[in-house]
Amino acid sequence: MKGSVIKYERDNIDTDVIIPGTYLKIHDYNELAKHAMEGLDPDFHSKVNEGDFLLAGKNFGCGSSREHAPIALSTCGIKAVLAVSFARIFYRNSVDGAFLLPIEIDEKTYQTISNNDELEINIEKNEIKNISKNETYSMKPFSEIIAKIISAGGLFKYKK
Repeated sequence: MKGSVIKYERDNIDTDVIIPGTYLKIHDYNELAKHAMEGLDPDFHSKVNEGDFLLAGKNFGCGSSREHAPIALSTCGIKAVLAVSFARIFYRNSVDGAFLLPIEIDEKTYQTISNNDELEINIEKNEIKNISKNETYSMKPFSEIIAKIISAGGLFKYKK
């Protein structure tokens, strides 16, 4: 996967920021995507190109459990969220629904990657190449079961 980074230097970006509660009644994913990250950045959807990555600090996706959060981000074009840590419910909603990849990185990597850096992510090698800076970082490997679910294309396909 290759894409550019949209970085928010914040911890605890919750699901109300990712997709505000007023939009939870929207069932059209394309319409929902227009409101992704609206609680933090009303222009977010216009900044994203298909295949881009969102980068944030600790505890990304905390708050209430809502599948709308990874759906809005992925439909907007985000293919992976890189964060120092994730709220478990956001992490599993992302993986189980095959919406996007939640990639855990260390604090140093988070500090090193800049907004608009071009990255290439290889999940088989657990490696992130920063093309803009000619640097390589490691990512936390997915557990065996999570890797199988990702490879199958989500939990429902894995269970077939």
